[in-house]
Amino acid sequence: MDTDGFAYQRVYPTEMRKRLVGIVGMMGLFAISCGNTTPEEMASLAAKGYYEHLLEGEYEHFLQGKAGADSLPEAYREQLLAGYKQFMAQQERMHHGILDVRVAGAKTDSLLHYTNVFLVLCFGDSTNEQVAVPMVEHNGSWRMR
Repeated sequence: MDTDGFAYQRVYPTEMRKRLVGIVGMMGLFAISCGNTTPEEMASLAAKGYYEHLLEGEYEHFLQGKAGADSLPEAYREQLLAGYKQFMAQQERMHHGILDVRVAGAKTDSLLHYTNVFLVLCFGDSTNEQVAVPMVEHNGSWRMR
């Protein structure tokens, strides 16, 4: 203890980093829980996440991002999964694959109750393509329409 009656604890750099990461993480959760995140931001994060699953070859996770995917007939589900795999193989042949997905923006259509998320697919041959992904909120989570 020092003369003021306060006990000081020596904090090492790695411990300090862990504490800082924890504090920043809590602040992020607090910001989200306070409603600072717009529906467009939430839809954008979800769409980007689903497409990242596609890039990783996690076709089942990508399919789970579609609204109504849990009620698809098994034969149709298998056709969709095969189609995703073929699409990625085609992109590999044509453009040396898709290396990254970036969010370019989002716009909500309040009359039709969906949000178009604009993603940029960044290909291995240095070309880019923008795609629109319609997203709907379904039971508190965002799904591809």
